[in-house]
This record gives sequence, C-alpha cells and structure tokens, in this order.
Amino acid sequence: MKSINQIQAENDTKKLISSFIRLIGLGQISNRINFKRHSTISLTAIITWLFEVTFSCRSLYRAQPSQLFSPRTARNVPNDGRINWQKLLCLVAVKIISLLRPLIDRRRRLAFIVDDTLISRPYSTKTELLAKVYDHNQDKYITGYRNLTIGWSDGNTFLPVNFALMSTKNRANLVGTKACVTDQRTIAGQRRNQAQRKMNDVVIELIHQALKFGISAKYVLFDSWYSSPRMFWRLKELGLDSVAMLKRSSKVYYRYRGRAYSIKALYLRLLHSKRHQAENYLYSSNVEANFQGYSFPLKVVFVAKKGTKNQYLVLASTNTKLTPQKIIQLYNRRWSIETYFKTAKQYLRLNKSQIQSYDGQVAQITITALTFILLAWQERQSKDDRTLGDLFYLMNDALPEIKFIEALVYLLKTLESHETVFLNQTISQFMNYLPENIQNALHEAV
Repeated sequence: MKSINQIQAENDTKKLISSFIRLIGLGQISNRINFKRHSTISLTAIITWLFEVTFSCRSLYRAQPSQLFSPRTARNVPNDGRINWQKLLCLVAVKIISLLRPLIDRRRRLAFIVDDTLISRPYSTKTELLAKVYDHNQDKYITGYRNLTIGWSDGNTFLPVNFALMSTKNRANLVGTKACVTDQRTIAGQRRNQAQRKMNDVVIELIHQALKFGISAKYVLFDSWYSSPRMFWRLKELGLDSVAMLKRSSKVYYRYRGRAYSIKALYLRLLHSKRHQAENYLYSSNVEANFQGYSFPLKVVFVAKKGTKNQYLVLASTNTKLTPQKIIQLYNRRWSIETYFKTAKQYLRLNKSQIQSYDGQVAQITITALTFILLAWQERQSKDDRTLGDLFYLMNDALPEIKFIEALVYLLKTLESHETVFLNQTISQFMNYLPENIQNALHEAV
C-alpha cells in the first residue's frame, strides 16, 4: 500500500507533466510529426504515461499500466517508425526557447553544442543496427550505439534540440540485424540511412534541421573529434561561427604570415619568437584555413596545461573578432552537454533500454530529452536554489538514493583531471554561481 506522501508526490508529478504538455502544445505538435491515430488513444496520453514511467525509474515492462490503454499499445506507439521523433524534439525546443526569449539578454551569445555519448548494449545480439562503435573516450570499440546530440545554450540553460542514433557504415562492425526498413521515401528509412553515415555529415544535417524549424544561434561549439577545416567551412555556409578544440595533427596545415604550418609547427614558431605569454593563455594568432580551394580566417588560442612543459591545448574560432578570453569562455560552455548526458544516464534511464527495435530506441531518446527539457524549464522558472537534481527528487520520492552532489563531484573531478588553467577558472566561476548550501556540500565531498 502506498503512503500518503508517495500518493501526494505522484499527484504532484502528474500535475507538473500535465502543465508542461499544455505549455508546449503537444496536441497541436502531434499533428505535425506524422502521428497516425488508429484508436481513440492520443499521442498526448501515450507521452504523458511515458513521462510518468521515466520519473518512476521503471522500464516499460515493469511500469504501472495506464487505465486508458494496454501496455501493448504503450509499446506499439514508440515502435511506430512513421512518427518523426526528431521533429517532435525540435518543435518542443522551439516552443521553450520562444518562452525563454524575454529572459535572455540580447548580448548573450546563443550557441549550438555538439557532442555524442555511448549507449552501451553489451548483452544484446539481435537488436536492429547494433554495432561495434568506437568510443573515443575509452579509445576502444564497444557494442552499442552513439547518441549524437545537438544542444542549445544561452549560457544559463541547456536544451537538447536534435539528435541521431548512430550505428556504423562498416558492415563488418554490425552486430545486430540489418535495417528492417530501407525505403528512403519513409521517415523510418531516412532515419536508418542517417545512422549509417559519417558523423560529421549528420552534425551538419541536424543543425540545418534545427535552424529550419526556427532555433537560432550564432555559434557552434564542439571538441577536437569533430573539428576540421571542412567542418568550419560547412558551418560558415550555414551562417554560423565555430568555437572548437583543434587536433594537433601533422596532416592539417594553416597559413601564418605566408607560410603553411601544422599546429605543432605553429606553436614552435610562436614559442621561438619569444612573444609575451598572456595570463590565461600562451599565444593567440590569426591564421588562414583552407577547404577545397576556399580560404577563411581562423583565430587560434594556445592554452597551457598546468604544471607541464610544452603541453598545451588549442582552441579555434572562425570569428576572429573574439578575444582569446571570450573564445575560452565560450568553449567552456561545452560542459553543459556533458551534464545533460550524465543526468540522462543517471536519472532518466538513457542507458538502460530493453527495447529491441531501432524506432523504439529513437523514441526513448526523445522522451529522455523531453524530460530533461521539462526539468530545465522548471529550474529556470524556480526562484529558489533548487537544482535539476533537487527538482527530479521532488517529482518522485521513490527515486534511487543518488544525490545530485555526487553528479557535481563527478563533473568537477573530471574537469580537474585535465589540469588546464582555463578549466580551473571555469570550475571556480561555476562554484561561485552555486547556492551556498551546495558550495559547502561540494567542498566537503571533493
């Protein structure tokens, strides 16, 4: 038997979900994402139940059944390949961003943030498009997928706005079954084709789609895995500037004062020039990048690793008017997408799917992203010092014993492991913005 407190928590959860669904206008959106109703059950009712399942920390198979429809119906809708789940996420993000507009300072630099995270499925063998995917964090191949995500940030709030569930284009790395739909005239076929293409090409596609739906930004932030003159140029074609970490590759050259240099060679040139090193970075220079005959300016910033000699990181921006400090600050905003992945996996069951169909997994990622948007919206509206983690706990008292402080400690230790000057400064700034009670708890835990 449920306690009074548990019943009250569940009622509060349902009220919050209901108000959020009305806020985003889900009923109207469902008509734009190719949802075909074959019964009296609406998409709104299904997604409401999926929200409740997420907050209950249960799988679809162990969740409390709805009084409106059977568990089979609840599973059939996410598995419906005709539904455009990516478009659903984009349209919800557009709505929330429009509501945030009055709260955003016009001087704020709006940015897309690009990253991916591993969705591990080590015990699956027959799941559609399951593959040996390369995990560049662990430097090895792991059975699963990569969740490529495009986020949006105004510096205060992070929102996932688009994504793709990536498999592999190498058939030798395919572990699960082949794509069951290949017809490119269908949403399901297009989605599976996208999953087997080059990641960088899909990034451009997802950003273009987000822009098309009305999500505006000036910058795109990404790490060295995605950076290349080709990526910089293609984003320029979309009217977007980039701020990224550069690879220290000996195969990519940039022109400086009439000569071509690799990043390593350029660093040595600046080092031997005995230029004055700034307080927060080593050197900054404007160079010329080239892609297929097209040349464009690039500002590079060399940042030292604390306590090491000749160890450095290289940031770059296609907006050469930005100061080195602004480039560093913008790039540091990338930590927000790492927080999203951590929250999604730790609280929202992103990495615990039992769904076998590819479409069903895409639907689950969408629900996870929408749940995060709900929490982010509540956090932005909250006038007290409640964090995302606190809000999540308030949604349901029956959550596992995982404290938000632990997530923050994990994040801070991860950042500190890089031991760079600008990361340490970012950590310090981040700590200062936290409520005093959270600061005290972190100082004790770290």
